[in-house]
Amino acid sequence: MDDSPLERVRRLCLALPEVSERPSHGAPTFFIREKKTFVTYVDNHHGDGRLAIWCNAPPGLQGSLVDEDPVRYFAPPYVGVRGWVGARLDRDPDWARIEDLILLAYRVTAPKRLIERLR
Repeated sequence: MDDSPLERVRRLCLALPEVSERPSHGAPTFFIREKKTFVTYVDNHHGDGRLAIWCNAPPGLQGSLVDEDPVRYFAPPYVGVRGWVGARLDRDPDWARIEDLILLAYRVTAPKRLIERLR
């Protein structure tokens, strides 16, 4: 069984209701109902040297995570100005926390009917 970071992220994302994956801007990206992006997996994006995910996040989460642990969390390019948070997967990630971030990204992106299916 492949337990690469991409496969772990893929399993976590695709386990959520009505999630699909397709490349977007050259990166594996996860969509809700084929429309709304909630997580992107990036590997050395434009030579930044990071293996990471970019996740949609509620207001204020990005700042608190970056302040708490700037080695593992960052404001990603393009979407960081909208509050998305980057989480490094190449810095001994806490996979329980990565799972929580993915679930939170889903919750702030998905319509209410899909969120209700999580319960």
